[in-house]
Amino acid sequence: MEGTWDKNRGSRAMRISRGASAGLVIDIQERLFPHMAQYENLLKKCLILIEGLKILGVPLFVTEQYPKGLGHTIEPVALALGTNPAVEKSTFSCCDEPEYLKVLEGSERNTLIICGIEAHVCVMQTVVDLVAAGFTPVVVEDCISSRDIEDKRVAIHRMRSEGAVITTCESILFEMTRVSGTDEFKAISRLVK
Repeated sequence: MEGTWDKNRGSRAMRISRGASAGLVIDIQERLFPHMAQYENLLKKCLILIEGLKILGVPLFVTEQYPKGLGHTIEPVALALGTNPAVEKSTFSCCDEPEYLKVLEGSERNTLIICGIEAHVCVMQTVVDLVAAGFTPVVVEDCISSRDIEDKRVAIHRMRSEGAVITTCESILFEMTRVSGTDEFKAISRLVK
């Protein structure tokens, strides 16, 4: 994360860098996913985000909420993630799962790029706990959802008020790419078309 002082705003503006970031894919699971609002678009955007983060060399962490009952990560997302093992949890917040905290602390990344479900439960509680723990959660708005779109809207408002950065898939990928003309830029450009 890089900061620059904005004299007009009187506060610290933040640029998100890939070197300080990791991706967090929360609970995109078989029995829950088909019930999400606008799930087809959600899947498309999540796959773009995952592929883009891989192109940029950003490590990815995956969680599954009670897979015995909700199933595992849906096949297209699991294939995109490759060999990244999922951390199983029974807690809503990823931060309440000790194994996940060990992985996060071991990564030495302080910015978490977040996608997943449900926005108003596991995503929101994780975001609130990450802020409290001193991390910077970056919620990718078009890569999260809930069964009810109103729950998602309220969750985004809450997460923003708690200190999360709210962005979109394309915006965060180009922000971390930083310059045009590179092979990474060309690969990201192909992804978002």
